[in-house]
Amino acid sequence: MTKNPEYDIKGEVLSGGAFLIKESTTKDTFTPEDLNEEQLMTRQMIEEFLKNEVYPHNEKIEKQEDNIAAKILKKVADLGLLGTHMPEEYGGMGMDTNTNSVIVEAFGPSGSFGTTYAAHTGIGMLPILYFGTDAQKQKYLPGLISGELAASYCLTEPSSGSDALAAKTRADLTEDGEHYILNGQKMWISNAGFADVFVVFAQVDGNKFTGFIVERGAEGFTLGAEEQKLGIKGSSTRQVFFENVKVSKDSVLGEIGKGHLIAFNVLNIGRFKLGLMAVGGSKYSFNLGVNYANERVQFKQPISNFGAIKYKIGESAIQIFAVDAANYRVSNLISDMIADLKEEGMGETEAKLKAAEEYAIECSILKIAGSEIGTYVVDEALQIHGGMGFSEESRIAQGYRDIRISRIYEGTNEINRMLMVDMLLKRAMKGKLDIVGPAWAVQKELTSMPSFDQPEGTYGKERKALKDFKKVVLMVAGAAAKMQMDGELNLKEEQEILMNVADMMTDIFLAESALLRVEKLVGKDNKIDQEVYDAILRVFFTDANARVHKNATDALVSFAEGDLLKTMLLGLKRFTNYIPTNVKKDRRLVADACIKANEYIF
Repeated sequence: MTKNPEYDIKGEVLSGGAFLIKESTTKDTFTPEDLNEEQLMTRQMIEEFLKNEVYPHNEKIEKQEDNIAAKILKKVADLGLLGTHMPEEYGGMGMDTNTNSVIVEAFGPSGSFGTTYAAHTGIGMLPILYFGTDAQKQKYLPGLISGELAASYCLTEPSSGSDALAAKTRADLTEDGEHYILNGQKMWISNAGFADVFVVFAQVDGNKFTGFIVERGAEGFTLGAEEQKLGIKGSSTRQVFFENVKVSKDSVLGEIGKGHLIAFNVLNIGRFKLGLMAVGGSKYSFNLGVNYANERVQFKQPISNFGAIKYKIGESAIQIFAVDAANYRVSNLISDMIADLKEEGMGETEAKLKAAEEYAIECSILKIAGSEIGTYVVDEALQIHGGMGFSEESRIAQGYRDIRISRIYEGTNEINRMLMVDMLLKRAMKGKLDIVGPAWAVQKELTSMPSFDQPEGTYGKERKALKDFKKVVLMVAGAAAKMQMDGELNLKEEQEILMNVADMMTDIFLAESALLRVEKLVGKDNKIDQEVYDAILRVFFTDANARVHKNATDALVSFAEGDLLKTMLLGLKRFTNYIPTNVKKDRRLVADACIKANEYIF
């Protein structure tokens, strides 16, 4: 197996969250340009499938007519695409992580059907693969892979959304100890209208959060009406009710009281995949916008000639480029950790679970970035359409509605922001990540004379800026953590500060991913001039510099004062001094390349 690990400058494979304290290089960094011919052909196959089997039936899908989503899911199964991430022993194809990333991204433009597909292959199947017994895997996975069975995931309740462990659905053991009796209700359950297998979470004895596998048709198992939603209208979403539903004790998934391990670990993977799907959808929306801008003539010329439109096209392309780079960077980190764990003797299924857990911080970053950049791109594409974009006759209106849910499910973006910082601090406390030493080094640097040495190398300016951005996060987070240790601050009650730090972490990861991707393209036989890639980098770093400065300022003035605040604000000024580019010129350069090609070309 050919490995493509990302290394820091000392040659060590980066662990989760380590991007904040270590410098990455292009050595074997995986980028979208590294996808092989087979992976590109797989993407093309899915694009053709969507063109022939999904888009023509969009109206029927949106109205949920003739159970069409379930029928299309079966056609996806016939292509083998429901089991590409599943072991061969259950009928899957056992494809590598990067290939599966391509597949998930390719389904991004499929609108409502994308939710149907993702709910089945992700949160529906993975709990059984990762936590099921051998008997449970043998019983359910072959049918879920072949499409004979459809899966659903029942976690959310009316009173427990983000606070999933507060679920009230009960599971009580019968007197003979052979069955559990389930009572309660779940809501916002994707695929509920046609699913055969439901992963359900309930409180055993009222306080032991536990997973169960419940089959459709069980006595006392009923469904509510289809929800009338803002978007993803073609995705079946219903409430699920349990009234004295009797299930065998063999239906317990995982261990009693350990349901949180199932819920949270599967969500890590779900967040990663959501970031991929959002980028796939973004590229599709981008193309709709560019196509319309080239076709729409006003004042005797295509509106793509106007600066205001070029801004929208250029900025959208730049944002997509950065998160696309981050997606495949993480995909390969996960892939290589799986390989490393398998070499150490761990089974493949457990290795996949551990790898996703290792990069939980990065998965949250991708979920946040993908969903928010996707929202920006489709909004701007609709704006380019003008009045036509507000009409349901255009596909962009549906895309606008559909993308909104991406900031809510798989954990809201607010929850993910707070989780990122919490996971970072926990990794530090457990000794998995040394942020104390680097944070202390930054504090010492604040009292020293600044260096006026000019950065060297083609991208020396960006390399230096990236190091400085990381110093800002360490300075802010380190000072806040110290005040918490001293009893002067309770970060759990300071969510605004946590979100400031999370946004800086996201900017840093995307900026570094974009830099690694552009650096790796130097000297290659690219169809696009390197200057266009460089323009992407300059604009992203210019804007990231401003965002980091703003987020750090907002955080610092929230908890620091007096000489401490003054010192850190001076340090912030030192660490956010990236010289801005001519953003108008650079955005136009990026936009013109896409306008000429009439599509997203990166």
